[in-house]
Amino acid sequence: MIRLGVNIDHVATVRQARRAKEPDPVAAAVLATLGGADGITVHLREDRRHIQDRDVYLLREVVTTRLNLEMAAYEEIVAIALKVKPDEATLVPEKRQELTTEGGLDVAATEPATRSAVDRLKAAGVHVSLFIDPALAQVDMAKKLGADAIEFQTASYSEAVGAAAVAAELAKLERATAHAKGLGLHVHMGHGLNYWNVKPIVRVAGVEELNIGHSIVSRAVLVGMERAVREMKQVMQEHYPNPKKPG
Repeated sequence: MIRLGVNIDHVATVRQARRAKEPDPVAAAVLATLGGADGITVHLREDRRHIQDRDVYLLREVVTTRLNLEMAAYEEIVAIALKVKPDEATLVPEKRQELTTEGGLDVAATEPATRSAVDRLKAAGVHVSLFIDPALAQVDMAKKLGADAIEFQTASYSEAVGAAAVAAELAKLERATAHAKGLGLHVHMGHGLNYWNVKPIVRVAGVEELNIGHSIVSRAVLVGMERAVREMKQVMQEHYPNPKKPG
């Protein structure tokens, strides 16, 4: 089965709206794990708009599955990652004015900083993934820089309007996944996935992990984190090409 990484950033967004102590993303991580999450993802941004340093350090102590730290290749953040040593670090582009991550990391344009971060993280024993667009040139550069995995941004797919546009974006993801697998890279996907558009994604051959946040947190506001995660896992299992039968 494809792994589900639950991004809990927006639990922290609610907390930071009041600069309060609740809701606690660390508690949300525990509940997500009880609901069946295979890992927890957080993005420690330079401006600390949601996840805080305290959250990352506590999550490293609490998460019993996989901790994936999304991060830009800023020196301050790399230094924290080297102390925390998450199971995985996913390098992403970052702009202060954006509401959420916009597009994938341009690995070629950021090669010096990206290469340095990849080398330092891998030397510390951290599995490194690059969040990129499903473009073959970006996949090739990710391999060249020594990344262990790539995470294809699925925003273009998630935001496509009309059956033809959706099919075209899905085809790009399938083609890029096959190329990445041929190079020996692990393939993850994420951004804008929800309980409906995730169904074709889990059928893409070679995908090992999905990172989903906003949709699950939004559902959790209404039904609770455990149930929201459990429902996403159920959708993924039901539409996986060879679903595991109960018992």
